[in-house]
Amino acid sequence: MLPAKHFAETTATNTASLILLEFDRVGLEYIVDNKPKRIIEDVSLSINEGEFVSIVGPSGCGKTSILKMVSGLNPTAIGEIRLQGKKITKPLKNVGIAFQNPVLLPWRNTLKNVLLPLEVVQPYKREYKQRLPEYKRMAQELLATVGLQDFQQQLPWQLSGGMRQRASLCRALIHQPEILLLDEPFGALDAFTREEMWVMLQNLWMRVKCVGILITHDLREAVFLSDTVYVMSPRPSSIIYQLKIDLPRPRTLEMCLTDDFNHLFSDIRRHIRRS
Repeated sequence: MLPAKHFAETTATNTASLILLEFDRVGLEYIVDNKPKRIIEDVSLSINEGEFVSIVGPSGCGKTSILKMVSGLNPTAIGEIRLQGKKITKPLKNVGIAFQNPVLLPWRNTLKNVLLPLEVVQPYKREYKQRLPEYKRMAQELLATVGLQDFQQQLPWQLSGGMRQRASLCRALIHQPEILLLDEPFGALDAFTREEMWVMLQNLWMRVKCVGILITHDLREAVFLSDTVYVMSPRPSSIIYQLKIDLPRPRTLEMCLTDDFNHLFSDIRRHIRRS
């Protein structure tokens, strides 16, 4: 079983108050025609432990680049991103990542795909063979949470797009990361499957309660999943609006039809249009 501190059921009243991530005047430049071209101008914000945030804005404003900087794959050269007070300067081990297209290894079944991070990430890698039965139970518990308990032995080609994305999210969470980075994870799915995935992701996140950072163009998705939504301007980008989402959890799809939900959605859309 996963440690209780990671897999305890959580309610909206258990709001984390300790800052995990800090963005301090973060910028980004590329060299174009031998001249620096500013992509991100000045981003400063903080994310609490256990908080789920979304970043929305026009295409090309640097949203995905922010995820790369947080992961340490492309550390910022302008300003700082700090994890628990320490500047991120190299790839982090305690991060899970899910992309728009779930990249599952085609020769591994669902269970083995989910187990993959435990084979390569320390300290799990060191004890993988000895603790394999325990790790399998961890993976099976996650798969049951997303309704894939009966598809553990299937290969990726035998799963639907939504199933593959569920497996991808389980793989991103199996090593109990402090931060889950989501880059348009549902963008390739049809509208009905996409909404089902919102509920599934919310259930996973409420169980694990790590920091979640979602990049999305779907404003309804951002409102449904987030505690806070940040709106970015066109390039050179900065945060032009921040909105707290006070809807109670767990959220249901029926809430998307309420006046409160639509007011929040309209507020975000209005600021994006102004930008």
